[in-house]
Amino acid sequence: MQLGFVGWGRMGANMVKRILERSDHQVVVYVRRPDLVEEIRQTGAIGVNSLPELAEALQPPRAIWVMVPAGEPTDQNLRALADLVKPGDLLVDGGNSFYKDDLRRAKELGARGIEYMDIGTSGGIWGRQIGYCIMAGGSDDAFARIEPILRVLAPEGGYAHVGPVGAGHFSKMVHNGIEYGMMQAYAEGFAILEKSPFQYDLRKLCDLWNRGSVVRSWLLELAANAFAEDPHLDRVAGYVEDTGEGRWTVETAIEQRVPAPVIAEALFARYRSRMPESFGDKVLAVLRKQFGGHAVRIAEPSSGAQE
Repeated sequence: MQLGFVGWGRMGANMVKRILERSDHQVVVYVRRPDLVEEIRQTGAIGVNSLPELAEALQPPRAIWVMVPAGEPTDQNLRALADLVKPGDLLVDGGNSFYKDDLRRAKELGARGIEYMDIGTSGGIWGRQIGYCIMAGGSDDAFARIEPILRVLAPEGGYAHVGPVGAGHFSKMVHNGIEYGMMQAYAEGFAILEKSPFQYDLRKLCDLWNRGSVVRSWLLELAANAFAEDPHLDRVAGYVEDTGEGRWTVETAIEQRVPAPVIAEALFARYRSRMPESFGDKVLAVLRKQFGGHAVRIAEPSSGAQE
């Protein structure tokens, strides 16, 4: 089949390459940077310089996959495409959008006769090699249209139609919330091991735990890779970003009154990682001094402090 594709980031580029390497599907890719068009063409895809060119290059009924950052970048591209495509065409958001945005988009596009799907995509930078886990939300007809692409992107058994519009990104949101909790548990466990009186080879321990242990996982394989490169992670700063899915999972849990303390704490741990010094910890220190006379450590003056 013919597929339009918007976005050439780490995920998007690898997805297009996997499609081209493993099928005869034709892919037409639009990116904002003209200097990347030739790189795209070298992969076997058709590279174009504008969204009108993308729409013009596709035969109706069109299928266009948008793979750009969630929020306004995705909305901008979908709004622009909605003015270029025709009733009966299909627009797909394969990024990490909030499911409520999907419900709004489907209503707006549906009023114009344009089909919409939300597809949660997991696999990161390894997806090109091992495939992507794909959670598709949308109508039965839309799923049937895009399924030939999903079959190439996913490993065997690695894609599913999980429900109507919104269901794809909702399940991906919860998936990422679970991921936050799993990563935090591994991080805390390895921190205890690193501080122990024993000189563990953490890579060796990762490999051992992945042989029959109840905590075996792909995350442990990745941890083993990281420890092989830097056994004590001396070259890594303990600063951890988040891209929204963990926050949305916690917010949704609150809305639904579902307790999710592990995911919430994992999210807060990421916030804490970005603070060079916690004001809250200073409050704890002075309160201990106030009620119990406990000593406090005097902060070192910053390099920019006035004498």
